[in-house]
Amino acid sequence: MSNGMFNRILSGDYPRSRALSALLVLIGVCLALGPFLFPGVRAFSMLGMICVFIIVVASYDLMLGYTHIVSFAHTMFFGIGAYGVAMSTDAFGSGFGAVFIGIGGAVVMSILLSLLLGLLSLRVKAIFFALVTLAVAFAFLSLVTQLYNITGGEDGLAVPGFSVIDFITGVVGQGSIGQAFNDAVFEVRVSGRHLMYYITFAISLGVFLFLLRMVNSPFGRVLQAIRENEFRAQALGYRTVFYRTAAVIVSAVLATLAGVLF
Repeated sequence: MSNGMFNRILSGDYPRSRALSALLVLIGVCLALGPFLFPGVRAFSMLGMICVFIIVVASYDLMLGYTHIVSFAHTMFFGIGAYGVAMSTDAFGSGFGAVFIGIGGAVVMSILLSLLLGLLSLRVKAIFFALVTLAVAFAFLSLVTQLYNITGGEDGLAVPGFSVIDFITGVVGQGSIGQAFNDAVFEVRVSGRHLMYYITFAISLGVFLFLLRMVNSPFGRVLQAIRENEFRAQALGYRTVFYRTAAVIVSAVLATLAGVLF
C-alpha cells in the first residue's frame, strides 16, 4: 500500500507518536486475528464487544471531544438499536427480514429523538442541555422497565437465533451452486460465528475511518471551532445550532448501529 493511499484512508490524521502508532497496530492485529489467537467462547465474546464499543466511544467522541457537547442520553440510543432488533425478531421471528425491520425502525426513532433534542436543547447553555439529556435518558429507562409485555422489563428480551450462512448461501444461489459455495467456503474455512464477528469488525473499522474523515473535513473543522469558541464561530457566519444538531444526530445513529450489532 502506497503512502498516498494510506494517507487518504487515515485522512492525513496520523497518531501523535510512534508508541501510540505501535499500540494501535497491535490492537488492530489482535482484533483482526483474535478469533484464531484467543480460542474460547468468552474471549470470542469479549472481542466482539470491543468492536461494538469502539463504535460507541468513537461516536460519543464526535460530540464530546470535537464539539464539546455533554450528553447523558448516548446509551439510550445504544439501547434503541438493541431493543429495535430484539423486539422485531420477537414479533416477526428469526431471520434477516426481521433484523432489517428492526434496524430501520431503530434508526428512524433515533433520528427523530436526536433531532428533537437538538432543536429543543442546543440553543441553551451546555449544562442545561446535559440536564435535559439526563432527564430524557431516565424517562427512557423507566419506560423500558415498566413496559414489561413489550420490552421484557428488567429481564430483557431473548433474541431467537438465525443462520448467517444460510442467508448468504440463499443470496448466492440455491441448489448445487449454493450448496457448493456453502461446502467450499463456510463449512471448511469459517463458521457462522466467525463470519458475524468479522462483519462486526469490518463495520467498526469502517465507522472509525468514516469519523476520522468527518472530523478532518470542513464540517469537522467547524465542530472544532464551535468547541473552542462558539461565539466566534457564530460571528464568522456559521450556523452553530445546525452543526451541533448534525453532530448529535450522527452520533446517535452510530450509537444505534452499535446497539444493533450488540
